[in-house]
Amino acid sequence: MDLIPTPDQVVSAAGNVAHTLLYGGLADLRPMPRTLIDDGELREVYHYRPAKGVVETGDPVLLVTPLAAPALCFDLRRDCSLVEHLVTQGRPTYLLEYGQVSFKNRALGVEHWVDEVLPEAIRAVHEHSSGRGVHLVGWSLGGIFALLVAADRTDLPIASLTVLGSPVDVTKVPLVAPVRPLLNLTQGRGAITRAYRALGGVPVPLVNWAFTAASAQKVVTKPLAVLTHLDDTDFLAQLEAVSRFMSSMTAYPGRTFGQLYHRFVKGNALAKGQMEVGERTIDLAAITVPVLVFAGNTDGIAPLPAVRAVVPLLSGSEQVRFEVVPGGHLGMLTGRAARGTTWQVIDEWVAQWSRGEVAMKAAPAKKAPAKKAAAKKTAPAKRAAAKKAPAKKAAPAKKAAAKKASAKKAAPAKKAAPRKTAAKKATAETIGSNPTRRYGSAGSRALGAR
Repeated sequence: MDLIPTPDQVVSAAGNVAHTLLYGGLADLRPMPRTLIDDGELREVYHYRPAKGVVETGDPVLLVTPLAAPALCFDLRRDCSLVEHLVTQGRPTYLLEYGQVSFKNRALGVEHWVDEVLPEAIRAVHEHSSGRGVHLVGWSLGGIFALLVAADRTDLPIASLTVLGSPVDVTKVPLVAPVRPLLNLTQGRGAITRAYRALGGVPVPLVNWAFTAASAQKVVTKPLAVLTHLDDTDFLAQLEAVSRFMSSMTAYPGRTFGQLYHRFVKGNALAKGQMEVGERTIDLAAITVPVLVFAGNTDGIAPLPAVRAVVPLLSGSEQVRFEVVPGGHLGMLTGRAARGTTWQVIDEWVAQWSRGEVAMKAAPAKKAPAKKAAAKKTAPAKRAAAKKAPAKKAAPAKKAAAKKASAKKAAPAKKAAPRKTAAKKATAETIGSNPTRRYGSAGSRALGAR
């Protein structure tokens, strides 16, 4: 609104104020209709019903919610909802959320999400969509979980991976960098560790406070922003929807928060591309599927350098694309500008990597415990093994080795050549290269030119 409002602006402002007073707000906060198709401990998988008169076609998209944040991030309000955008286009759309975290969930660690929650959700979507490849779209910590699962479970039918605002190098986050030296002084025995252990996690009030502190400047300037935009219905509706989102945070389970705090924040583990989960180390270089990475140009929680740090770590990916889009941490995903920027790129990306039906492979995760169990038993069982005739074991051992050798020769012959070629192209030609983009992505193209 102008400093000296025009008559039209005055009328619009008066109408917005009257509508707010009479109906309690301007935003259409009705959620998109959905159906629960799978659930488990802190796992709820929903399928969004097709829009009226629209037939679902193509590969499904699975939206991965971060911990502590509500699934409203993907369905903020009507006319500004990524879910609505996908559904009205006929894209099969699914959502993974976690429900309410309570004190009884305090013993759950990161491995619960990496080993069970997200893999089971992918499997459920794969089956529900008649065996098609699943395109993961993860925001913030949801993107981190998606990266870890894609690296750890190459057997899953993942068609592509999209991560938005997921900081990999925490040292490049201004909100965290100044306090990291202080956190390392306590070596895990500080007040923060004792507090989250006593509380069984991070309760909702503390999560709300953390998100509010991260956007303190916007909170302080909000009254002025409202006054100067009284005539802008869309702007005011967006503020209402964001306020509802901020008041709907959930808690962090104690052990999960502890792992993220010590390994991710203090240890900055992912900056080198590896992170310990359970009894194994997951390497992001193991990701083979195409990866699309978004960074918001005004994101204070996950600034551009912290997000871009993941690009060189994805050396095994078939293609990596990095895009800088307008908006802060939430705005880049579901802000008003995202309608013509972020969402359009996601549409192009999913269409590019849609391959139809994808068969489910044998899960390698089940074989790892068997090897560990055998290794543990060899020491105490030496006497028993010595008594047995070596001839009985030698024959199957040779056959097994022969089978493995033949399998190794047969498999790479078909797949190795195209993936190596794609990986070389990704680093030089495809990362962020899109000169026809209508919004500012010069930083992305500059990255590809290096």
